Amino acid sequence: MRLFANANYDFLGRRRVAYLITLALVLPGLLVVLFRGVNYSVEFTGGTLIQVESQQQVDVAEVRSALAARGIEGAEIQTFGSNRELAIRARTARQGADADDTQATATALRQALDAALGSGSYTVLRTEAVGPKVGGELRQRALLALLTSFLAVLAYLAYRFEWRFGVAAVIATAHDVLASVAFIGITRIEVSLFVVAGLMTIVGYSLNDTIVIFDRIRENLHRGKREQFEGILNRSINETLPRTVFTGTTALGSLLALAVLGGDVVRPFALLMLFGVVVGTFSSIYIASPALLEIEKRWPGGAARGHRGPSPTAVPSRKPQTVG
Repeated sequence: MRLFANANYDFLGRRRVAYLITLALVLPGLLVVLFRGVNYSVEFTGGTLIQVESQQQVDVAEVRSALAARGIEGAEIQTFGSNRELAIRARTARQGADADDTQATATALRQALDAALGSGSYTVLRTEAVGPKVGGELRQRALLALLTSFLAVLAYLAYRFEWRFGVAAVIATAHDVLASVAFIGITRIEVSLFVVAGLMTIVGYSLNDTIVIFDRIRENLHRGKREQFEGILNRSINETLPRTVFTGTTALGSLLALAVLGGDVVRPFALLMLFGVVVGTFSSIYIASPALLEIEKRWPGGAARGHRGPSPTAVPSRKPQTVG
């Protein structure tokens, strides 16, 4: 498994092309989110959850059809174990009804279950109602969690490396979040707590990949070899490329299985993570390192880079390969 063992690609030389790719993806998606909004689930908009156990196997399609007949569209239906137990999260959309009336929603859910499973053939294990105020608070806390993660990343990398690395990592992480939000807007994935968990997982995955590259950059900086900073960045990315490719491929394989074989509740998480792994790998190479290069140009680093500059020895012995 020695693929990319002698990689010598000129990644930073193609960074402007990468910027154009990012703009082409992120900008349209953010415009969709701005003008059309986000498709929130009941956790964020308010609604009713009911968990029941049936005496026989449950046909999810039949339950969903019964819900639609009573004005409840887009309900989240999750089965457990032997498909005799299920949980339904929903808001009522019946014409003339208050979508935030949790009592009306609970009544409609009971009627749908009576029609699909048979009256008296199931036991209600739990009923919960989430009002719109609680949903709003959850949205605020989800946003606060993302912002807190950015600050934690900046503080951690500033401590472990230096502030320049922290700022570059935050820029790359913000890129991943914006790209993921754009993907959510374009694909109209329903934003539930699963999807928020997916966003946080993308942040962690991308950050881990970025730290691996940054750690190699730090090692190469302290080896004392006279070399331009851009050359150090390129060499560090190439040296960690096997790890980046194999980690991403393994994650994509697992997520693809979840996306294909997972249920309706898990599938949005898996689809978002599939995109997140690709965009996280992209940003670690084409966003984090170029951002660090630009920061270094404007605010040069410490003694470890003070003696580095253009010199004849900075030219690599092998001509870098062109990416793409």
